[in-house]
Amino acid sequence: MTIAKGDRLPSTTFTTMTENGPEQVASDEYFAGRTVALFSVPGAFTPTCSAKHLPGFIDKADALKGKGVDEIACTAVNDAFVMGAWGKSAGADGKVTMLADGNGAFAQAVGLTMDGSKFGLGQRGQRFSMLVKDGVVEELNVEAPGDFKVSSADFLIEQL
Repeated sequence: MTIAKGDRLPSTTFTTMTENGPEQVASDEYFAGRTVALFSVPGAFTPTCSAKHLPGFIDKADALKGKGVDEIACTAVNDAFVMGAWGKSAGADGKVTMLADGNGAFAQAVGLTMDGSKFGLGQRGQRFSMLVKDGVVEELNVEAPGDFKVSSADFLIEQL
C-alpha cells in the first residue's frame, strides 16, 4: 500500500556517509520533532536527478528553511558511498542530507518503488517529494513515470 497524506512514516533505517564512514540512521529518530522536506530520486548521478532535482533543493534550501523546514533530505536506492560522493560533487553539504536507502527498504515500506530494470537499475524508489512533520506526511507529491514537475523544490515551496 502506498503511503498517503496523514500517514506516519514506517520505521526503517537509512545510511549516511560521515567522516567516520557509513552510519545508520533510524527513520523514527530522524523525523521526530521536526519538519523535513524529503525527496526521492531514482538514482544518484542520473540525468534529471543530477541536473534538476538535487540542484533545485540545494538552490532553494534557504527558501525552504525560511518557510519552516528544519531539514532537507534526499533519498535514493543507492549505497552510502555513492550518495556521499554525489552530495559532495553537487555541493549539498550543509544544505541537503543524503540518506542512502541501499536495499530499498524505505521505498518498499512507503509503497513507492519502481522497476528500472530496462535501464539496468533494478528496483528503485520513485521520484517524489514529501513534507514530513514529526514523522507524519503532510504533503506528498509523486511524479508520473518520466516526469519532473510536482516533486521539485519550487512545487514544495508553493505548498508551504
